[in-house]
Amino acid sequence: MSNKPRIGFVGLGLMGHGIAKNILIKGNSLTVVAHRNRKPIDDLTARGAREAPSAAELARGSDVVFICVTGSPEVEDVLRHRGGVLEGLSPGTIVADCSTAEPESTLRMAALVEARGGRFVDTPLVRTPKEAEEGRLAVITGGDEATLTELRPVLDCFAEVIVHAGPVGAAHKLKLIANFLALANAAAVAEGLVSAMKGGVDLKALVEVAQSGGADSVMLRRFARYALEGDDTAAKFAIATAAKDLRYYTHMAEVAPIAAFLGEAVHQTYQVAAIAGYGELYLPRMIDALAQLNGLRKGG
Repeated sequence: MSNKPRIGFVGLGLMGHGIAKNILIKGNSLTVVAHRNRKPIDDLTARGAREAPSAAELARGSDVVFICVTGSPEVEDVLRHRGGVLEGLSPGTIVADCSTAEPESTLRMAALVEARGGRFVDTPLVRTPKEAEEGRLAVITGGDEATLTELRPVLDCFAEVIVHAGPVGAAHKLKLIANFLALANAAAVAEGLVSAMKGGVDLKALVEVAQSGGADSVMLRRFARYALEGDDTAAKFAIATAAKDLRYYTHMAEVAPIAAFLGEAVHQTYQVAAIAGYGELYLPRMIDALAQLNGLRKGG
């Protein structure tokens, strides 16, 4: 791969747009493919990106193909469908999966890529769309170290922290565990705030006390902005996506096998919220979902 590889990017959502933008503005050639939303495509082509008619054509003209979609079904579709990445993959091309995916699926997709002569690495993301736009994400990597060393200059375009987890699939395992830790904390914060609401405890006092001791956390501070100010944008992560990630985590635990009592409880907490109609809303709205479940007026 040359010093300035040709980059293809599939999946220009909240995270993908920022990543692709930073790859482009750091002087790399970029090819993108349309899906449902034209806005990020139009922004990137205005900045100099090329638009391919299909994922296969994108892959044919790329040394590296990034995939940044919702989960394993979407990754498999991008790779395997007619006109998909596998159809156009050239020997030696690196496929980097930034999605949060099931490790078993990751290994299957890696085998398909390798059968076509390509190289597969899992590169799931940590942090939020804000850091994606700023080029300050954290990236977990799984795969061959030589391939990841080759890919490192591209990852440096959008990440300030890069951690190698092990072979292919290890990064997706680590990401699921990290998401479980964050989402379990978020669920606990939401439950604590709703307990205060129902018990008549002053929310400002609760937040002040929690932040002064061992209960302080990133999620507490993000959720406090919604509870106290009505701003739910500090955690731009859909509740339905959280439920999906936790389902992947509990499935991974089942396969291992691991006794994941808390994982199952946290998964069902988000699942109930999604079923109740909160799935497309950001994480802090778990407060509303649990308030409604506990007989409180929506929003407090």
